[in-house]
Amino acid sequence: MATVRQGSQVVLVLVDVQVGVMAETWDAERIIRNVARTVEQARADGVPVVWVQHSDDELPYGSTQWQWTPGLAPAEDEPIVQKRHNSSFEETHLDNELARLGATHIVLAGAATNWCIRATAYGALERGYDLTLVEDAHTTETVELEVGRTIEASAVIDDLNTVMRWVSYPGRTSRTASSKHIDFTALAASPGGVARGDA
Repeated sequence: MATVRQGSQVVLVLVDVQVGVMAETWDAERIIRNVARTVEQARADGVPVVWVQHSDDELPYGSTQWQWTPGLAPAEDEPIVQKRHNSSFEETHLDNELARLGATHIVLAGAATNWCIRATAYGALERGYDLTLVEDAHTTETVELEVGRTIEASAVIDDLNTVMRWVSYPGRTSRTASSKHIDFTALAASPGGVARGDA
């Protein structure tokens, strides 16, 4: 069993909100606005923001596609974590950054839902963090299966939102909250507090 994190420090982790990742995703403009709203709220509440940036053969480091999507960018004092795998924890210094910040609760947003967001969400829970997935601030592409069927992006998003409300780990909480109602102060104050005015 993972060591459950003790304390009440919330950290917002943004995954792969990059030009090449967001370009073909479902409802990208709305999702980007919701990510930006979440960032603004975290900063207003004094919550640290950590940015995770992916590179691979299709998303070369330093390329135009690798850059942050327009409208989203780290502040000068916000750490950036580089990764090459789906989970933001694998072969990165994310755990070290979170330890430096005293993180116990991760709020997660970004892309892509069925790859890096899902892997990072489970990676966080498996490492003993509480987790809140921002339900309207992650997205992906529609999946085209070899058998001629498709899995719509909206269905993938709905699936992960549902799973994160119900998945159970001992001593940890997992939930979702919308970008309009997330209250970082309430998350830090109470394991049950997730939304502004939604008590």
